[in-house]
Amino acid sequence: MASSKDTVKSVAPYGSWKSPITSDMVSGATKDLDGTAVDGRGRLIWLESRPTESGRVVLVLEPQSLGSEPIDITPKEFGVRTLAQEYGGGAFTVSGDVIFFVNYSDQRLYKQSLASLDVLPVPLTPDYGGPVVSYADGRLDARFNRFITVREDRQKSSLNPPTTIVSIALGSKEIQEPEVLVSGSDFYAFPRLDPKSERIAWIQWNHPNMPWDKTELWVGYISENGEIYKHICVAGNDSSIVESPTEPKWSPDGELFFITDRVNGFWNIHKWIESEKKVVSVYSLDAEFTRPLWTFGMNSYEFVRSHKQRNLIACSYRQQGKSYFGIIDEQGSKLTLLNIPFTDLNNITAGNDCLYVEGASGVHPSSVAKVTLDDDKSQVVDFNIVWTSSPDSSKYNLYISEPEFIEFPTEVPGQNAYAYFYPAYSPDFQASEEEKPPLLLKSHGGPTLETRGILNLNIQYWTSRGWAVVDVNYGGSTGYGREYRERLLGHWGIVDVNDCCSCATYLVDRGKVDKERLCVTGGSAGGYTTLAVLAFRKTFKAGASLYGVADLNMLREETHKFESHYVDNLVGSEKECIERSPINHVDQFSCPIILFQGLEDKIVPPDQAEKIYLAVKDKGVPVALVEYPGEQHGFRKAGNIKFTLEQEMVFFARLIGHFDVADDITPIKIDNFDD
Repeated sequence: MASSKDTVKSVAPYGSWKSPITSDMVSGATKDLDGTAVDGRGRLIWLESRPTESGRVVLVLEPQSLGSEPIDITPKEFGVRTLAQEYGGGAFTVSGDVIFFVNYSDQRLYKQSLASLDVLPVPLTPDYGGPVVSYADGRLDARFNRFITVREDRQKSSLNPPTTIVSIALGSKEIQEPEVLVSGSDFYAFPRLDPKSERIAWIQWNHPNMPWDKTELWVGYISENGEIYKHICVAGNDSSIVESPTEPKWSPDGELFFITDRVNGFWNIHKWIESEKKVVSVYSLDAEFTRPLWTFGMNSYEFVRSHKQRNLIACSYRQQGKSYFGIIDEQGSKLTLLNIPFTDLNNITAGNDCLYVEGASGVHPSSVAKVTLDDDKSQVVDFNIVWTSSPDSSKYNLYISEPEFIEFPTEVPGQNAYAYFYPAYSPDFQASEEEKPPLLLKSHGGPTLETRGILNLNIQYWTSRGWAVVDVNYGGSTGYGREYRERLLGHWGIVDVNDCCSCATYLVDRGKVDKERLCVTGGSAGGYTTLAVLAFRKTFKAGASLYGVADLNMLREETHKFESHYVDNLVGSEKECIERSPINHVDQFSCPIILFQGLEDKIVPPDQAEKIYLAVKDKGVPVALVEYPGEQHGFRKAGNIKFTLEQEMVFFARLIGHFDVADDITPIKIDNFDD
């Protein structure tokens, strides 16, 4: 942890400290990264979302010379984002000097030339009169001059739209209806062509499975007229093996690699031996080499060439809360770890004689780094950050609270869970020795996701003001293998609730936080856990739910196709959903709650927040509801992000904090509460 030298700290209560990490900085300066690619000249292109432009998502080209600025590729009339599976991802593809992308407002696929950025993009798919047909995860098929992509067609049904793999003709002057190549399953992802466009691989799965439960990897053989005339299931159809293959990728030599968890319950890299019709492990390790398929377009590994002209695999993996970067020599089943400053890694993109790595650490915000290796690909010779989500964050290094990875006991004997603990810290302030800090416990969404110990200015906003924060990876989180992930099957609302309470108790018992000032917050599925914690347990004193689930049966009836059977696996029957829905246990709510909700949310519809708000209000418990017109699932507009952060903090301060916040914030009205 950084500290300023020769500074006498002022004594002030926890939570009341003044900090230069402002809500304006958190909400406006932080950009999200939605993918990277390299064009035909080796130039990096990235996709970034901009809260200050109402969340518009823009493709950007790296600076053309030292000291110059990046170039916006996407015209102001466009935004690059797909609504496929609601969560999107895989919204653009670069091939040579041509970009294919999905435009947010109409969801049509467009083509744009990097050589003529003054020319508007050209639509490739029909206009259906609205954003009712979405595309994602596409690839150019140069052999047949077509674009192959996943399509979700919501023209006839928004709740159960058919998903297919289609081809879009590129040579015709007239826009044609896409041609269906693969259909029949509920979901598809990763359509990937071999180097000669003679074979295509893809992932498919069906209800009630989620893509981390059970998927299938298929290969289709392409005829001279472009049809798929033969299908082979490579992995996932053996009833004796439970696995979830993902991320198929053809090597430059035409061999099929992919990631699956069939051997040890962890997602490891495998290869298909086509001539022998068998799958072999490339490298086995009790670690995760990929992430759950919530969004399209993941790219967790890449092929690189050594000076010996043999294929090597650049990859990353997660183990005990940390990412590692390395090179696998699949011929010798050897892994060489490479030293870079990131402790958290996501996608890897191959450049010209380099790799572009998306990563972060406890002191680095989400960034993209250009990594150059030696000829043997055995060590890093250059590491240079070329894009960062928070370019101004380095100004506040002295205020950064670095995360501590903790393992704590759960209520199940012999089972532990994990979290990142951020102590309250400021170089300018300290509290009295008798006082302990209030705690904000964060419950992540998904719930099949993983929180990561990286520099997040949202968290630093709290810690630099005198709050302790703990970000919990409760049982059911990813990053720890299938067994840990499946702790939540049938037990959502139990395991996550117990683990969050156990984590808070663990910190209290070790004297880290104030038992009387424990607060809990979460968004989406984390919002459900927050509401469930407040309904079923008495550990916390106040909570904040962002677009959280209050009624599980209502969610099952109203949510989108991708998650329409998710609750069946996580909870079970209608009766069990009733028992675990916070809305049905309002009589047990006894502590204050604030709710935030986007009014265009199709994943957790707004009536969930309205219903729990009215019920808690009628109970007489202090409650507030903030609704945002135009916001969907997750808040994208800077003003709404800022308002949420400020009101969450002042709500806790007024209700349980016993301190005044240093910032000038006008609090909203809280029902059933008088200052």
